[in-house]
Amino acid sequence: MEMQDKIKLALASLVVVAGIVAFYMIPEGQGLLRALAFVVSILLAAGVVWTSAPGKGLVAYANESMVEARKVVWPTRKEATQVTLMVFLFVAVLALFMWMVDSGLSWLIYDVILGRG
Repeated sequence: MEMQDKIKLALASLVVVAGIVAFYMIPEGQGLLRALAFVVSILLAAGVVWTSAPGKGLVAYANESMVEARKVVWPTRKEATQVTLMVFLFVAVLALFMWMVDSGLSWLIYDVILGRG
């Protein structure tokens, strides 16, 4: 990363810190002004970061992600319902199996081995 980008990122950090300080310096009765000071500092910092190489890389990554998201083939409502029902069925069968194993081990240990039944 170039020195210029490091300076831009440090400047963006200072702008955010200045926004936080301004938020706490403005009296509590002026809530809208406090919030506005903080939001403006965030927007200014985002603008500074956006002009840096890491910021441009982030924007390019976001654009590429959106392109890839458009390529996703979403299941139909029928397919989604069928898969959901299969998951519920599997969970029910697994719960029944776990209950049977637990009951069997309890019977084996308490009744047969320890004789406390």
